[in-house]
Amino acid sequence: MKNNKIMSFLKKVYYTSSSVRYIEFLKKQGVEIGSGCIFRAPKTTIIDMTRPYLISIGNNVDMNVNFKIYTHDWGARVFIGKYNQMINSSGKVTIGSNIYFGADCMVLKGVTIGDNCIIGAGSIVSKSIPSNSVALGNPCRVVCSLEEYYQKRLKKAPMEAAELVNAFYERKRHYPLPNELTEEEIYYKSDSTFGGRFNSFDEFIEWCKQQKK
Repeated sequence: MKNNKIMSFLKKVYYTSSSVRYIEFLKKQGVEIGSGCIFRAPKTTIIDMTRPYLISIGNNVDMNVNFKIYTHDWGARVFIGKYNQMINSSGKVTIGSNIYFGADCMVLKGVTIGDNCIIGAGSIVSKSIPSNSVALGNPCRVVCSLEEYYQKRLKKAPMEAAELVNAFYERKRHYPLPNELTEEEIYYKSDSTFGGRFNSFDEFIEWCKQQKK
């Protein structure tokens, strides 16, 4: 018995040591999961393994820290105590493709999340979410379409980049070098979404300086 517990612990440590290994484990248990998926923190992830065949996850799904899926609940135990009657409770969880889950998200039984969705941090998804939606909250609800959010981010993102560059300067007393930035390279690389906005990295930094309040 002791050896079994040790082996079970070692397997858990192994399979939660990386996203690739955790996905391998889920597939072995019967969870359907596509390509390009990532669990940012497998050690903090909880996937209901009592009914793995009720779970389907599409392609390119990004699941953040403290992500949870439940395909059943134990509320029926109260019925046992009150009515001496067990009633089963379970439901499929279907997650589409190209979805991002913020930190601390929970998906409950009977839920379908369509393709191309952003689920905000801290959300409890107790009802289905249609494709091309941005949703958040407890209970999770749609707050706008993906297109609306995309257009909003196109406007706000450059100013956030400038804020970052100037905050960097305030802390370090020098402006960042190209290798000290990450996503912000989209503003001065020609093959990016914002390609052409600035002709060079130096031009981008100078624009950021001008935005400083």
